[in-house]
Amino acid sequence: MCANIFKNIYICNMRIAYDAKRLFNNYTGLGNYSRTTIDILAERYPDNEYRLFTPKVKRNVVTLPFLLNKSCRVFEPPKGMPGSVWRTFSESYDIARGNTDIFHGISHEIPFGLRSRGVPSVVTMHDVAFKTFKKMYHWHDRIIYDAKFRYSCRNADHIIAISECTKHDVMRFYGVPEERISVVYQPVQRMFYTPMHKEEAHRQLASARFSLPLPRDFMLYTGSINSRKNLLGIVKAMELMPKDVLLPLVIVGNGREYKREVQNYITSHGMEKWFIWPLERVSDKELQALYTLAKVFVYPSYYEGFGLPVVEAMLCGCPVVTSNVSSLPEAGGPSSLLVSPDSVEEISAALSSVVSDESVRASMIAGGLEYATRMFAPAVIAEQLMNIYKTTIENFSYGKL
Repeated sequence: MCANIFKNIYICNMRIAYDAKRLFNNYTGLGNYSRTTIDILAERYPDNEYRLFTPKVKRNVVTLPFLLNKSCRVFEPPKGMPGSVWRTFSESYDIARGNTDIFHGISHEIPFGLRSRGVPSVVTMHDVAFKTFKKMYHWHDRIIYDAKFRYSCRNADHIIAISECTKHDVMRFYGVPEERISVVYQPVQRMFYTPMHKEEAHRQLASARFSLPLPRDFMLYTGSINSRKNLLGIVKAMELMPKDVLLPLVIVGNGREYKREVQNYITSHGMEKWFIWPLERVSDKELQALYTLAKVFVYPSYYEGFGLPVVEAMLCGCPVVTSNVSSLPEAGGPSSLLVSPDSVEEISAALSSVVSDESVRASMIAGGLEYATRMFAPAVIAEQLMNIYKTTIENFSYGKL
């Protein structure tokens, strides 16, 4: 694809550089975002060169597709140079000397000195949870995050926010003018757009090495287990549910102090039989199977940059109960039941309604699938990103930035 971006100059087969540290070394949120973003871009625009800059590469089944993809090139530090030194002092030089058209800091950060080396940049901002939930972060981590985020917001030529909520947080905390920010929703792994049949879902879970067998009917929570995610609110809401509609809750996620707090509450209230903790982490196929078979996915978080599990659940035909705050109404759309995360009564009533009323479930499933497929289509997101790249290069070349 070629773009006439300024007079007599064309960009063909763009050379786009990325901070790929998390793509190759992180297997949860930001790593998944990095991999899915590069995947949908390379699939739709294979003639571009996607330059993946990383201090190290972990070679495994997750990263292998990017090592083998002909559209991708991997750049690492020179032999003997520590990755942290390279990222701080040499990465921007290596990016610039390869005639890179644009750099995308895919997880909050951009290297120092890109602009002075003639390379325009965009940065994706996911959330500013360390400012809204300060107690979850050590003070020194907050200082480091704030410094990195502030530098990126001031020095990137354009900012991508993964939701309207994140956009307004970036404007609020870093004083960024609205015209410098574009909202591009977080992409979902392509596998979730191919529905899994229930028979296959049962096979996936039957072969999984879970610590406990799963019941036929269950509710589902998946995600980190911390105070922001509000798992304790779900537990307290389940106490209020009528016993004839109450179902066990399958919990997939990792946590520490807050997880112990939740487990202590469950034990002290004699509710152990209603909670199943099969594994802290499952494969993507196992996760898809859990979404496919769950009666309802419940996610009453206090704050999310986007709320990816909500979209994954809807794409798998699972009705969603989630919060009416932060970005979650954007992720959940009109067919999810939105509740106050502070109200265990609202959470309880919503869960009871979905579990007990098949017509409610059917309507939520159909509406959620239509909304998620339309709003978060990979082709749409890839095109939005590519248009931002082209516009940013054009404005940089014209000296408008």
